[in-house]
Amino acid sequence: MIISWAGGLARHRTGRLLAAAAGIALAVALIAALGSFLTASKATMTQRAVRSVAVDWQVEVQPGGNPGAVRNLVRSTAGVRAALPVGLAPSSGFTATAQGTTQTTGPGMVLGLPDGYRAAFPGELRTLSGGETGVLLAQQTAANLHVMPGDTVDIKLPGTGGTHQVRVTGVVDLPQADQLFQKVGAPAQSQPTAPPDNVVLLPSAAFASLTRTATGVSTQIHVARDAALPSDPAAAFTAVTRAAHHLEAGSAGGAVVGDNLGAALDSARQDALYAQLLFLFLGVPGAVLAAALTAAVTSAGGERRRQEQALLRLRGLRPGRILALAGLEAALVGAAGGLAGLGIAALTGRFVFGTASFGAGAGSWGAWYGGAFALGAVVAAGAVLVPAVRDLRTVTVADTRRAGRAARTPWWLRCGLDVLLLIGAWLVFRASSGNQYALVLAPEGVPSISVSYWAFLGPALLWAGAALLLWRLTLLALTYGRPVLTRLARPLTGTLAGTTAAMLARGRRPLARSVVLLALAATFAVSTAVFNATYRQQAEVDARLTNGADVTVTEPPGATVPPGAADSLKVAGVRHVEPLQHRFAYVGSDLQDLYGVRPDTIASATSLQDAYFAGGTARELMRTLAKRPDNLLVSSETVTDFQLSPGDTVNLRIQDARTKALRTVPFHYAGIVKEFPTAPKDSFFVANASYLARTTGSDATGAFLVDTGGSGQRAVADRLRQRVGTSATVTDLTQTRGTIGTSLTSVDLGGLTRIELAFAVLLAAGAGGLVLALGLAERRRTFAVATVLGATRRRLRGMVLTEAALLAVAGLAGGTLIGWALSEMLVKVLTGVFDPPPAALSVPAGYLTLTALAAVAAVFAAAVNGVRRAGRPAVEELREL
Repeated sequence: MIISWAGGLARHRTGRLLAAAAGIALAVALIAALGSFLTASKATMTQRAVRSVAVDWQVEVQPGGNPGAVRNLVRSTAGVRAALPVGLAPSSGFTATAQGTTQTTGPGMVLGLPDGYRAAFPGELRTLSGGETGVLLAQQTAANLHVMPGDTVDIKLPGTGGTHQVRVTGVVDLPQADQLFQKVGAPAQSQPTAPPDNVVLLPSAAFASLTRTATGVSTQIHVARDAALPSDPAAAFTAVTRAAHHLEAGSAGGAVVGDNLGAALDSARQDALYAQLLFLFLGVPGAVLAAALTAAVTSAGGERRRQEQALLRLRGLRPGRILALAGLEAALVGAAGGLAGLGIAALTGRFVFGTASFGAGAGSWGAWYGGAFALGAVVAAGAVLVPAVRDLRTVTVADTRRAGRAARTPWWLRCGLDVLLLIGAWLVFRASSGNQYALVLAPEGVPSISVSYWAFLGPALLWAGAALLLWRLTLLALTYGRPVLTRLARPLTGTLAGTTAAMLARGRRPLARSVVLLALAATFAVSTAVFNATYRQQAEVDARLTNGADVTVTEPPGATVPPGAADSLKVAGVRHVEPLQHRFAYVGSDLQDLYGVRPDTIASATSLQDAYFAGGTARELMRTLAKRPDNLLVSSETVTDFQLSPGDTVNLRIQDARTKALRTVPFHYAGIVKEFPTAPKDSFFVANASYLARTTGSDATGAFLVDTGGSGQRAVADRLRQRVGTSATVTDLTQTRGTIGTSLTSVDLGGLTRIELAFAVLLAAGAGGLVLALGLAERRRTFAVATVLGATRRRLRGMVLTEAALLAVAGLAGGTLIGWALSEMLVKVLTGVFDPPPAALSVPAGYLTLTALAAVAAVFAAAVNGVRRAGRPAVEELREL
């Protein structure tokens, strides 16, 4: 009998089974794809963190320790590939005579590098000119001393009683100078604010000879590791940290480990957790929606299923066998949908990411695929088997023969659950978006990492509450809005407008369910697309803020390059060059950066958003600086600390270029600046460059902002490097994107959203089309009766199209509103993902239009199919039904 029942289902309920399987397939595919992608992303984050570190450990030998013993201990540690000793000695200054002038620097550092150092740590040094071995000068030092390979430099070392002359063989860049000159073992807040400007690198033998009697000399063992690490950044961080602690314990106080690799993984583990949060925020709603779509598809034939159960009970079939038949249907739907979903996920990974596993390992990939298939089985059981059990226990045979059975008002509608959920969403949102709130808490150096998962309640409650509110409003509109519905339906249905309105009111519950499903699908598409577009927008804003412009030429400290040098930088591909002064100023005892700008032209080379300022728009505040040159823009922290009001006098102490002494320069507080190109994240000032030059006696430029029109940045930067040589540092926007990009950026959030956006289109089409098509199929009897009573084919088509139009308009409009509100909440709650926070959401109009067209096309395709089936002879339909 079971086989016969299965055959009957396949022959007579093909559409319903395929529709239910399609819903399950979407849920399974989405979870399998996103889960595999998330696992692969975490592995990518770990790999990127490892590659970003030139020296994994800097093991500093403590005073009184034996460098040889520490080096042997390090080399015997498991997972160590290379361990080389590096000497460090402080210098009181360097002197050089070149081009007829003598230059003297301030304090600096001298390093002694052993043979093979470049091969062991290729990312630590980058040759700019000259040879790769011998006496090497850092780029900044060469610029300060005006020397090049072949010139001589005098080194002053404390305790040696004189100077030591060396001949320069090359000039190098130190890409990871912050790590190289860290204070090993000190907490982050005690680290130097910047690496030394003046650095000389010597071969080990020369270093030992020069520093034999010098004071303050120390030794570090630089370590490269090759130990296999877990793919998860958090687990990798724990493994590396424990290994470092084990080494320190083995040295018995003789060494302290500067764990550069652990610091990189520490940052990556936080990014991995944000990626996991994005998976939950953006992916889980899609899976829930697909499951709800499956439930809606199966419930569309709920009345017919109850009648079939009643018939089986009348013929003497025991309840257990009836449940077995329902279980068979659930198994067929679950297996077909699950396998189809896994196939869709594999094809998605193959075509979008080049591999069906999305780059994840075989074990992780198999686990996610297996878990997704199990989820599909659970959804099938919940959508098919659970309603069958409920009907078997609560619905009698007599109930199924009773036409027009009155349905009770849902309990959530009676108790106002939708309003309660929305109030709860607002309360949680207020709490989770406070100034001191952190969604992810990862204390530096601490293995544990915590997430405030309760912040999920805000978006989740909004999602559920808004959906239920839309359900309530749709029911109210269909119940009490029959006169309006009649007028709206008249152009399509003519004399059957009243009948159409009555039919819509009578079928308001399934229609409201369809509207809510379509709205949730639209919400999923809108929130995902807007979040992704806003993330890309802010990543670009962050890169521009950090670099300053498309290309930036930064002069070394102390350089006296005039603004007129901008003309020499106008190489091919450059549209405009803007000089930017950079000084330092004391306000009270606080030293802050001070930027001098030309207010009328600064916006020609860089982007100034209104969100960067307070107290006026960017244009207004620049106009204020131009109108009154002694106006000053200050940070909000300074305004609070010094209780400033607009117009107050602010006295800054700035170095006078003529006397080299600090002088007091009066300014007037005119507004707040939060962010500014090339400026640090903390406090700084922005002033008028002409006033700054007049009061300090120097118009020296700190950087030149180069506008290339948004294209060709790398080529222009290469031309400028050839033009300026080692006298200045040239950075371009593409280089800065890679430098500031977190490991979350490295996994390409677009990969996550490409998956979700593709499924959002399918869900929108399914929510609009499948449910409507099955609902119309269940109402074939209604259409057949209308035909017998004289309804023409044109009027029937009008009735169907009216319902389709109502569904499309209400569903898409409601989804757009909910999606906008959810996007605002997501961006606010996930503030840690955005730096700086966006001034406004970025809306991808093209994608959202495509999604809306797909949904409308699916709805009207279902309507056209319903019209075609309604055109069959009424007698045949009534006989079959």
